Amino acid sequence: MFDFLEGYDLLGAFWVTVQLTFWSALGSLVWGTLLAAMRVGPVPLMRAFGTAYVTVVRNIPLTVIIVFTSLGLFQTLGISLGADRFTTINFRLAVLGLTAYTSAFVCEALRSGINTVPLGQVEAARAIGLSFPQILRIIVLPQAFRSVVGPLTNVLIALTKNTTVAAAIGVAEAALLMREMIENEAQLILVSAVFAFGFICLTLPTGLLLGRLAKKVAVKR
Repeated sequence: MFDFLEGYDLLGAFWVTVQLTFWSALGSLVWGTLLAAMRVGPVPLMRAFGTAYVTVVRNIPLTVIIVFTSLGLFQTLGISLGADRFTTINFRLAVLGLTAYTSAFVCEALRSGINTVPLGQVEAARAIGLSFPQILRIIVLPQAFRSVVGPLTNVLIALTKNTTVAAAIGVAEAALLMREMIENEAQLILVSAVFAFGFICLTLPTGLLLGRLAKKVAVKR
């Protein structure tokens, strides 16, 4: 029944998907945290930038962002992100696009967690002379992260599925291989089922593990 899988590097394609997800998640967490800090910070210019970034990026289709990284950054401006091979350039551009897009959702999830921190704790920290970065790093962010493990899990699962958009610029991940197999094989339903099962194997354990983690580290109030 599954003879049509012979000759295709199915595991390799999903490994590229895992790598896309990992590096994009890491970048999104860092940039999203910085954006959240800007949005709750005391500097009006930084608050305005954070708000504008999140508002604009969340309302642009991911496909547009991914295609822009290839046509706009690489082919027009010549930005290759330090890579020489075409496949590596496309991979890094895809990570950049996914990071830019997903960080907006990470920012909003984290900002909702920041809003759950009691204001009295922040006022007490100010009273003992802590600066805003110190308050954020020592008091606010640790509690915020613990309260938004669930929402961040949903963002991570969505990111895993969004990596399929990277096929638009030729990144050899699961969706690109699926398209190739559909074009070459007369097994549309089976091909779709195989790739659907593959993504379930990636996202379901992630949701279950991080769901348990969210209950374990939840802030008791």
